Amino acid sequence: MAKPIMAKATAVWLVDNTTLSFKQIAAFCGLHELEVQGIADGDVAAGVRGFDPVANNQLTADEIKKAEANPAQPLSLKFNAAAVGEEKRRGPRYTPLSKRQDRPNSILWLVKFHPELADAQIAKLVGTTKPTIQSIRERTHWNIANMQPIDPVALGLCKQSELDAAVQKASAKRAAEGSAMSDDERRKLLSTEQSLGADSESKIPTAIAGLEGFSFAREEEEDRSVPDADTFFNLPDNDDDDEDEDK
Repeated sequence: MAKPIMAKATAVWLVDNTTLSFKQIAAFCGLHELEVQGIADGDVAAGVRGFDPVANNQLTADEIKKAEANPAQPLSLKFNAAAVGEEKRRGPRYTPLSKRQDRPNSILWLVKFHPELADAQIAKLVGTTKPTIQSIRERTHWNIANMQPIDPVALGLCKQSELDAAVQKASAKRAAEGSAMSDDERRKLLSTEQSLGADSESKIPTAIAGLEGFSFAREEEEDRSVPDADTFFNLPDNDDDDEDEDK
């Protein structure tokens, strides 16, 4: 259902100037019923000036009168031909000012861990421009030395479902084009269930790979052939030499 512009200010006006129920106002303005009750009590939207929906071509006076007479009748937004397709406006995602400084870090994360994503997909996910993405890819960004890759989902710049959908779309396009992917890239495209369900293979460390059938018997034989330390110090007795000296 379409919502009026300046919904909270419209709710303030309806509370002050009509006898509509809180439920009717909440349904029309897209608010919670308790929030509308808070507006009536003065706890919510304090200092907000009411926005007249009749004067601004969002409601008709007859529509309000009918809803006041029947509390079960919902309000319907007046049709505005100029607003058709307004919700489908294309363009970069809006990013709050408090999170814009984290955008380069999220772009670096996407470029590093999801290289299959196109620049247009990254721009749509985090609300940035292609020149910025290109500068980070080429490491020519002015602040590249101080940037750290951070997951855009953790930063609140996009949803996990949106990121998964973009990755799956990019992988499907790459598979259709027949481009080869490395093992690391294939592993990144696996879902969590697939990764956990994969058979674990016991791998031999690289340092001892190829020595599975090597026998250490020869080394043991060589160790036995080496005399022990006592052999070097057990010298023959010199009793005969001592007797000759006494004579």
